[in-house]
Amino acid sequence: MHHLSPTWLLLLSAWAMTACVSKSTYDAAIEHGNDARSELNRELARREEAIQECEQRTAELQRQLDAATAENGQLRAELGRLGTDVDSLLSERGVLASELAESRMRLDELRRAEAAAERRARLYRDLVVRLKRMVDAGSLQIVLREGRMVLRLPDDILFDSGRTEIKPRGRAALREVAAVLKTLEGRHFHIGGHTDNVPIATTRFPSNWELSLSRGLAVLRVLVAAGVPAHTLAAEGFGEFDPIALNDDDQGRAQNRRTEIALQPEVDELVAVPDGERLAAQSE
Repeated sequence: MHHLSPTWLLLLSAWAMTACVSKSTYDAAIEHGNDARSELNRELARREEAIQECEQRTAELQRQLDAATAENGQLRAELGRLGTDVDSLLSERGVLASELAESRMRLDELRRAEAAAERRARLYRDLVVRLKRMVDAGSLQIVLREGRMVLRLPDDILFDSGRTEIKPRGRAALREVAAVLKTLEGRHFHIGGHTDNVPIATTRFPSNWELSLSRGLAVLRVLVAAGVPAHTLAAEGFGEFDPIALNDDDQGRAQNRRTEIALQPEVDELVAVPDGERLAAQSE
């Protein structure tokens, strides 16, 4: 009698167990396996689809990022240009504002100058009217010289040749002038003596300077005596060094021998006037 080995006994046992599983159980197992495989395939398909969507989304986001980067670059360039433009505009605005301020200042100055000119014109007309008799008689001229209004009296009315004593006719003329000057409140007056270029050399008057200054002082004293406030008056001597005509003949020298009473302008009346300009001394 033969004995079986342990290995054969195990194989026989396994066969016996397999032979005991029913066909239905086997089919069910196969079906479950197929279902699991199908579910796995579906899951893989879903994951693949999700991956594709993610890749597409990533690509879209990359395109958007690239576009945004490009747009950002354009915006930066535009902002840089605009910044430059804004700086330029601000600079231009500052220049324009400065020019506007200067124009306004200039306009104010012109308005003040116009108002001063109007006041000076009114004063001139007033002097012409009030001194009309002397102007018409030729014993007085009213002129504008170096921006100042000047009352000019020829020396043949005031003085004899080489003398400083004022003649009676001259005193009467000066009193008439003083009656007007003392009503001009706030005004100061400079009295200037002038000679021709004929030299003088005496003990009392070594030169025409001394003669012209002495004549200016003589006129000043008459005006003070006639009521013009002394603190508003000053006397000067110019000798032959401020002529208004050539000293080539008697007529020119006669014009240079004169006494001028200059009305000192107020600050806002310091407007340039052509040198030697003479206004027609006619009443309206």
